[in-house]
Amino acid sequence: MTTARPVLIIVDDDPLITDTLHFVLGKSFDVFVAASRAQAQSVLRQLSEPPSLALVDLGLPPSPQKPDEGFQLISELLAHSPTMKILVLSGQNEAFNVKHALTLGAVDFIPKPCDVERLQTILLNALQLQHAEQTEGDLSNETSLPGLLGESAPIQTLRTQISQFADAPFPVLIEGESGSGKELVATSLHRLSKRANAPYLSINCAAISPLLAESILFGHGKGAFTGAANTQTGYFEDAGDGTLFLDEIGELPLELQAKLLRVLENGEYQRVGETQTRQSRARIVAATNRDLRTEVRNGKFRIDLYHRLSVFALRVPPLRDLENDRLLLLEHFSQFYARETGQALFKLDEQAQQLWMDYHFPGNVRELRNIIIRLLANYAGETVTQSRLSSELDLIGQIKVKEILLNDGDAITLHAYQHLRSEANINVDAVLKRWENAYVNAALKITHGNLSQAAKLLGINRTTLYSRIQTQEEYKE
Repeated sequence: MTTARPVLIIVDDDPLITDTLHFVLGKSFDVFVAASRAQAQSVLRQLSEPPSLALVDLGLPPSPQKPDEGFQLISELLAHSPTMKILVLSGQNEAFNVKHALTLGAVDFIPKPCDVERLQTILLNALQLQHAEQTEGDLSNETSLPGLLGESAPIQTLRTQISQFADAPFPVLIEGESGSGKELVATSLHRLSKRANAPYLSINCAAISPLLAESILFGHGKGAFTGAANTQTGYFEDAGDGTLFLDEIGELPLELQAKLLRVLENGEYQRVGETQTRQSRARIVAATNRDLRTEVRNGKFRIDLYHRLSVFALRVPPLRDLENDRLLLLEHFSQFYARETGQALFKLDEQAQQLWMDYHFPGNVRELRNIIIRLLANYAGETVTQSRLSSELDLIGQIKVKEILLNDGDAITLHAYQHLRSEANINVDAVLKRWENAYVNAALKITHGNLSQAAKLLGINRTTLYSRIQTQEEYKE
């Protein structure tokens, strides 16, 4: 009996690089190649299961001289499969690009050129980590609330709500930022419910083509459209009496929202190309990183569907609000990955530990895990200093933005007063630049690295934004 080889997708517009990597890495992986973000999406649609690994260049058509296509692809790949391990192989290795790629969820950044044998070792290590995480998830099935680590008040409240809502027959809406653990909450709801022995199916609404979404959700009859050679069941039918998790529900097209509403109201749906009405018995759990109330006001999400989905609503707290849980998660994941990789533990010195506590973790738990993986790879058995740690973080300065209102002049003045009293010598240009960088990085995070959308959000043009990104490193103190 043969074991299926892990699938690797390589996205790079240089055929010499892709041909070389395909030849060498094809001995260990089933390799698929794409030259652009659009081609990568096409490859994903053709695969029956998501790739285990992705190797992505930042500079892709139609703007290969800029990194925004690569940034957006990282977000899209993780939306398609949150467990995929993404490595960036790029010559655009400026500090901002490295940190932003890692914040978006890439596990490593390898500058070009890179020795192919070293690259293969890095890929195999990433695959080993993925297997370790899957093993951790399988073992945690035996616990009541798998993976929900933490003792802070928000986590304790979340645990209580999950226990309360688990057996309710109504839909649950899970809200939270990217990387905060929304799917973990969804699986916990299923495992604690009376449906635990029934199927649990998950689909990411952002990762499916709008043209195929209806067929994927509800199935289709033979001959329903070109290429529909056979009858195909959809997710609602396959879920049976179990749980159907609709991740990124805010990405669902409006016309499909109406059909989802019908299922929620009376359990009825039809396969594409058929007139027979079928019944769904699945419980719906939905998740979003958007503010659906704002989407409703903007006409992008149906208000009746929102009210149907949010009978019970859960808010997954961002990591920056979890107080000392950041240290608990540091200890847990560093011990776990050290054990799985056979590496010695690293240790944060006092200043590095304080930096860890002050850091805002824009990528939430996903980013935290990736940082720990890199620290283990680079500093196994060593003490990690503040300087070493800061090189792994997407720092935007040490100013705690959440503590003051940005439109409150008195609060800003008070903050400036305290800052000047606490530090004898400051560089006001550097301070103001850090505030600017904070807004730039926040806009890029919100828009998943899309420079045009980020520029619009900031009220500046795209050229100005790109120029400011390029000069960020010049203003470090």
